[in-house]
Amino acid sequence: MAENELPEVPSTALGPLRTLAVRITDGLRAQLDVIAQLNNRSVTEEIRLALESWIEASKSDPKVLQRAETVRAEIEREAQTKQSAIEAIFGAAGPGAKTPSPRGKSA
Repeated sequence: MAENELPEVPSTALGPLRTLAVRITDGLRAQLDVIAQLNNRSVTEEIRLALESWIEASKSDPKVLQRAETVRAEIEREAQTKQSAIEAIFGAAGPGAKTPSPRGKSA
């Protein structure tokens, strides 16, 4: 491997793995170490499994679903506002559209 190349990172269904630093208390870390040992897994795997479980639970949480709809509506309103601004500046064709050249006119 060349000096400037990064080591190959294993991929998951959601993309390559990335590092995340999390600050926790010594007590919580000790509990996590014990749970990992009892489950014969690494602390990293225990954390990953816990996060996956929490995300799955959040997907069906009514409060999260309601907030997601609110955020989705805000995004759509903002996108429409920006699209209208672009149309006002550049016309309905949008930027990059070629304006028709005058025919029959000589310079």
